[in-house]
Amino acid sequence: MINPQDRQILLLALPSIVSNITVPLLGMIDVAIVGHMGSAVYIGAVAVGSMIFNLVYWLFGFLRMGASGMTAQAFGRRDLSEVTMLLSRSLAIALGIAFLLIILQIPLKGLMFWLIGPTADVAPFASTYFDIVIWGAPASLSLFALSGWCIGMQNTRIPMIVSIMQNIVNILVSLTFVYGLNMKIEGVALGTVIAQYIGFLMAVGLIQRFYHRLRSYWKLKGTFLRQSMMQFFSINRDIFLRTLCLVAVNLYFTSVGARYGAVILSVNTVLIQLYLLFSYFMDGFAYAGEALGGRYYGAHNNSQLNMIIRRLFGWSFMMTVAFTLLYIIGGMRIVSILTDEPHVIETAAEFIPWAWFIPAAGAAAFIWDGLFIGFTATRGMLVSSVIAALIFFSTYLLTVNMIGNHGLWLAQILYLSTRGIIQTFWYHLITTCTNQDSTSAKF
Repeated sequence: MINPQDRQILLLALPSIVSNITVPLLGMIDVAIVGHMGSAVYIGAVAVGSMIFNLVYWLFGFLRMGASGMTAQAFGRRDLSEVTMLLSRSLAIALGIAFLLIILQIPLKGLMFWLIGPTADVAPFASTYFDIVIWGAPASLSLFALSGWCIGMQNTRIPMIVSIMQNIVNILVSLTFVYGLNMKIEGVALGTVIAQYIGFLMAVGLIQRFYHRLRSYWKLKGTFLRQSMMQFFSINRDIFLRTLCLVAVNLYFTSVGARYGAVILSVNTVLIQLYLLFSYFMDGFAYAGEALGGRYYGAHNNSQLNMIIRRLFGWSFMMTVAFTLLYIIGGMRIVSILTDEPHVIETAAEFIPWAWFIPAAGAAAFIWDGLFIGFTATRGMLVSSVIAALIFFSTYLLTVNMIGNHGLWLAQILYLSTRGIIQTFWYHLITTCTNQDSTSAKF
């Protein structure tokens, strides 16, 4: 018989895992559709456009994480007035950032094209894709806020339903525009935007249906108080800076791989998919940590919080063992599924052992990230990410002339493990130094 804590975790984690798996499908669907248009430039255009928006939206992921942690704490202490105001506050900030992106879309496109450097034949189509999809920013960023709020309310089913519906709409609309109306790249872009707005409207409708009773707790006067807004931006500032560290490491990892040539770049790209696969599952448990950790932290329920932390790390251990065995036994089989290029497969065999260490190196960071978001312990997340990024860059620079691409992978493994190690010490150090129980500790 499954215990109550595990049941709580799985009820939150499993829908999140399904949602995570559907997220990359949006980009894959677009690539699959344009891949049959008769020209490689369409694939390149969607690849560049998707990369731009993935990067930009990732930087604003704090809209989801900040809303999640604060909402979970307010829910835990049964402060329903603050719960409703957090929804309004998060949505207002998300829409404000989205409209700013639209206003600044020309310099933003110029900057991103300069960073990515699309070829002359791809650039015009990528520009068209960008010019259309940028108008989906209000829906996309609002969905971040709505998803974070739902997670804080211990509800990961709504984000799952919305993610699935977005993919269905994107497929149907894009296929209709591209093959029914012969709209080419414009049809793919419009399909993406329409799917984003349908997802947003569905999220609003589901929240209205399940939480309509909370309207009586909403107060306009308290929504945008200076102190509340300062707290919101303080938490989200740390998350934003932490995300910048993650983006810097990921971009550098890709750019360095490209310097070693097409084969090494392809190998690194394929092997990093094993990390992403692991992350889809671990993020589900991280979201459970956000919701339950924040709830019991806000309620000052020390015994339940400690039990949830232990059970989350128990699930983390099981996932680590399972994925490590999967990558040791079937890692090369997965590589052969992802590519049929003989040189890439042959070279991947040399580097596949690094993938075996990914689960053990990264597992703790996922769980602590979720818990720290729930605790709104954003300073600990920032400090661990900065130190881990410095270790990543210094490790690579010290080893590049000796072991080349192996040094890059060593740096990546140390980067992943350092985040988890520092957050572990941060949590235990702060809770010990306060001489209070962990639910009262100030992070």
